[in-house]
Amino acid sequence: MQRLYDFLRMHPTGVDSFWALLLLGFSGLAVAEGGDDGPVVVQAATALALCLVIALRRRAPERMMLLATAAGLAQLAFDVGPNVWDFAMLVIIYTVASGNTRWASRYALVACVAAPVLATVRWPDPPEYSSTGKSIMGIVFLTVPFILAWVLGDSVRTRRAYWAQLEERAARLEKEREQQAQIAVTAERARIARELHDVVAHNVSVMVVQADGAAYVLDASPDLAKQALETISGTGRQALAEMRRLLGVLRTDDSGEGGEYVPQPDVEQIGELVEQVRGAGLPVDFRIEGAPRPLPSGVELTAYRIVQEALTNTRKHGGPDVGASVRLTYFDDGLGLLVEDDGRGAQHELYEAGGADGMGHGLIGMRERVGMVGGTLDAGPRPGGGFRISVLLPIKSGR
Repeated sequence: MQRLYDFLRMHPTGVDSFWALLLLGFSGLAVAEGGDDGPVVVQAATALALCLVIALRRRAPERMMLLATAAGLAQLAFDVGPNVWDFAMLVIIYTVASGNTRWASRYALVACVAAPVLATVRWPDPPEYSSTGKSIMGIVFLTVPFILAWVLGDSVRTRRAYWAQLEERAARLEKEREQQAQIAVTAERARIARELHDVVAHNVSVMVVQADGAAYVLDASPDLAKQALETISGTGRQALAEMRRLLGVLRTDDSGEGGEYVPQPDVEQIGELVEQVRGAGLPVDFRIEGAPRPLPSGVELTAYRIVQEALTNTRKHGGPDVGASVRLTYFDDGLGLLVEDDGRGAQHELYEAGGADGMGHGLIGMRERVGMVGGTLDAGPRPGGGFRISVLLPIKSGR
């Protein structure tokens, strides 16, 4: 059944031609019966013209409306009374009213009123049965089908325009949403790149200080100079690693933003962050598992920002009486983060839209940060309510 429906929708002219042939058959029977309905040639020509109107009504509605008008005028001129083929006039009025050509729709509306009046004047009732009241009732009776056809067509046009407007609006909103997400990703990458630039600059500053110290004690204390050179070597490798990540993240020019290069937050300051959040009224259970040890600056900065983003969103959007937990786990090859809360899970859809404190862009920013250092992130609602963010940050980036 669905295939038949699809076939009919794909071949509208064929469907109209079928109905035109059916109407032509009934019209042929009416012409064959003869009668006092005018010349047979005019009857046949009028029937053929109106059947053609049915067949091509969707391909050329305005032209078919004019052809139907010409056929109607021919009937009036040659005294060919109303017959079965005049049904095509109702169909073409509906078709034109459902289209987007406004002048044709107005023309059809005028024809709806004019055709019954002209027909009543041209073929009045016999004098013994005629009266003004009966004539008016006859005009009204003939006008109703034409008006209904026009109103039905116009309502179809209005509904079609409404659905087209809804589809256009949905497409526009989808496009705007994609653009907003792309803008958020670009802005977040630029901000992350600036922070990593500060980290690299800090490492270079350490290298300069160590190099100056090594040059100063080179002759007096070779062991201290050797230790300083080892520090320079380690710091330099770390700076190069951070710079590689910076080049991979930076996609836009950062012009007009200067300032003093300062160290960025690290894992050790997560405890201070938790205390600040507790002071703001959010109970937080903070635990550290494993043996703490120095980590690459980019990894430490990423861990701090993720905890900051997660706790801020929990505090602002988790609902009343919400609690959270933060767990840091040191593995042999990385750092694990687990941030959970027991708030209202539906509110955490804000993660997808943007950060709560203006520091980031929710999960978009988190994924960018974690992906930048080669880690993995898993976020979603917790069973029983709340939200969970699980992150694994490798100590050595595979780059």
